Amino acid sequence: MKTSHQNCIILGLLLVVSAASGWGLYYKSYVLNKNLITDLIEEKVIVSDLTNKIANIEGEKNILNEGLEAERKRVGDLAEQVSDAVGTVGILDKLAKTDPQLLQKYSKVYFLNEHYIPSSLKTIDDEYVNDPSKEEQIHGSVWPHLEDMLEEAKEDGVELKVLSSYRSFGRQSELKASYKVIYGSGANTFSADQGYSEHQLGTTLDFTSVDALTTFNGFEKSKGYAWLLENAHKYGFVLSYPPNNQFYQFEPWHWRFVGEDLARDLHKDNMYFYDMDQRKINEYLVKIFD
Repeated sequence: MKTSHQNCIILGLLLVVSAASGWGLYYKSYVLNKNLITDLIEEKVIVSDLTNKIANIEGEKNILNEGLEAERKRVGDLAEQVSDAVGTVGILDKLAKTDPQLLQKYSKVYFLNEHYIPSSLKTIDDEYVNDPSKEEQIHGSVWPHLEDMLEEAKEDGVELKVLSSYRSFGRQSELKASYKVIYGSGANTFSADQGYSEHQLGTTLDFTSVDALTTFNGFEKSKGYAWLLENAHKYGFVLSYPPNNQFYQFEPWHWRFVGEDLARDLHKDNMYFYDMDQRKINEYLVKIFD
C-alpha cells in the first residue's frame, strides 16, 4: 500500500512538472511571437515613414526642377533679347569681362579719373615707333590689331610710325600744361585736358609716315593718311577728329581703336565715332576685341 501511495505521489509530481514545462514552453513561444509581431509593426512603420520621405523628396525634386527650368528660360530669354541687338552668344558673360570705358565718348564729353589705367599694356616694338628712344604702349588686346595694320601698310609700301600712344592722367596733365605755356588758350583747340584724352584709354595713337613733311604737319597729304582712310577700319581704327568736328582742330594723325564691327559700320555709313548715339555705340562693346 505504501508503495502504491508513493507511486501516486511521484506520478502527480511528474504531471505537475510536465504541465509546468508545457506552460513554460507556451509562454516562451507567446513572448517570442509577441516580440516578432511588435518588430514587424515597427518595421512597417519605418517603411511607411521612409516611403513618405521618398515621396516628399520626389516632390521637392520636381519643384526644384521646375524652378531650374524657369530660371533657365528667364536667362535664355534675357540673353536672346540682348543677342537680338548685337548678334552674339554669351553676351552677358562677355559684357561682364569687358571694360565699359573703352567705347565712351571723351573729348569734353566723358571724364576718366586719375586712377584709370588700362587692364593691360603692351610696349610697341621699336620698329613701329617714330622715336625708338621713347617707350610707347598700347592696350594689350589692341596690339594684335595694330600690328596687323602696320604690317599690311608696309606690304602696301606705306611705312606708318607711332608718334604717341598711351598717356596716363598725370602725363596728359603735364603735356597740356606745357602746351598752355607755349600756345596759351590756343592749346585747347588741339589738346585735351587730363581725364578727357582718348589716349588714357590705351586704345588711341598718333601716327606719322616717312613721307610727311614733319611729324604732324602735312600728314593729311601723306600716303600714310590716305592709306589709313582707306584701310584703318578693317583693323578696328577710326579717325576721331575729322575736318569741322566740334571738339578740336582737324587731327589726321589721331586714330582710335573701337573694334572692327563698329569701325566697319561707321566707314560704310560715312559716319564718325562722335556722330553716333552713345546707346548705339554701346551695342558694339561686347565684340570690341573679336
